[in-house]
Amino acid sequence: MDKNSVRIVFMGTPEFAVESLRALVEGGYNVVGVVTMPDKPIGRHGSVLQASPVKQYAVEHGLTVLQPQKLKDEAFVESLRALNAQLQIVVAFRMLPEVVWAMPTLGTFNLHASLLPQYRGAAPINWAIINGEKETGITTFFLKHEIDTGEVIQQVKIPILDTDNVGDVHDRLMALGAELVTQTVDAIIDGTVRTIPQELIAGKNASLKPAPKIFHDTCRIDWKHMNTKQVYDFIRGLSPYPAAWTTLVAGDKVTEMKVFETRKLTLDNNDSDQVGTIKTDGRTYLRVRLVDGLIDILTLQLAGKKRMDVAAFLNGFKVEEGMRME
Repeated sequence: MDKNSVRIVFMGTPEFAVESLRALVEGGYNVVGVVTMPDKPIGRHGSVLQASPVKQYAVEHGLTVLQPQKLKDEAFVESLRALNAQLQIVVAFRMLPEVVWAMPTLGTFNLHASLLPQYRGAAPINWAIINGEKETGITTFFLKHEIDTGEVIQQVKIPILDTDNVGDVHDRLMALGAELVTQTVDAIIDGTVRTIPQELIAGKNASLKPAPKIFHDTCRIDWKHMNTKQVYDFIRGLSPYPAAWTTLVAGDKVTEMKVFETRKLTLDNNDSDQVGTIKTDGRTYLRVRLVDGLIDILTLQLAGKKRMDVAAFLNGFKVEEGMRME
């Protein structure tokens, strides 16, 4: 077997997956089909359909594209089987039923943006940064019944810098992931794959951190119960997308805003303000009191407005005494 003859089906949807598909196509691997999400309605009335980034790339390169609504649909399963794939590769897609992942003779492997078994789930990069981790990585593993639990093929570690946000780590892992996908395919074709159960990587009685899907309510900043570092990590762990948010409260008026970039500051010894109190000179800075320090907000976005730096915000929004963040 060689990379020109092994028939591969690739499954993925977002930009993160495109880099891996590109590495396969440009590397001369035999990608015989691509499975991705159905086109997504966009616009005010949902009258315009937008193809996923993976579909856009696949169409540009003349690849066969399947877009099932349901992965157990008989028509889809038959269309997939007709591609006669020997290997399937999954990058940022959906949970597959056994009838799909067990189909190819060489198996189905997944690329996951964490050092499994840590951070199993839909949002591993976000949660690693939110939790203040110093490193993360990328993992390839063979699929089995339980999500993100299959035997590990390969892993690559990278550091998380204190200044990194999700976008920074996402882009580094996207590039590394593409390299790891082709390395994994080569090992499978060569018959040199040596897998290891995740239980052996974790160690006995290991505490595993999950990475569940993130919703709007997940993204609200908890000024009262988080310390300065926790708020700082929370904001960068959601920046630039989906973005942490908070409310600026002035009497009965409540203004919602997203926060993208901040700095940690220490407290003045004489500071006796309550948690959530806003400190500002009205021109250049906007700071929020926390239990052990201050968060200096650098960039933000009001509902319906563009992202802006704090000076532009203060130029058009008067922050008065008594205002607070909740």
